[in-house]
Amino acid sequence: MSEMPPLSREQFLEAMRRRVEETLGRVADAINAAPAGQVIAGSEERVRDLFGELRREAFEQGIQMRIDAAEAAFPPSAGPGDRAVQAE
Repeated sequence: MSEMPPLSREQFLEAMRRRVEETLGRVADAINAAPAGQVIAGSEERVRDLFGELRREAFEQGIQMRIDAAEAAFPPSAGPGDRAVQAE
């Protein structure tokens, strides 16, 4: 099996930047919404869930970009006509 080309690190960062910033903003909101004296207990679960969602989205985005890079590395076939030309 041939190796898949790598995804572009810069394109991945650009694709995820807005989502990371949104997540960090929501983390700040969760911490701020926690009751005084219970900041950890009042925000820990929400923060964990937010980072779990971000982790999943980042992984999915990275995998998709790697698949896209692999597909772009192979030229599209000309279709059924290719076989006829090869048979001659």
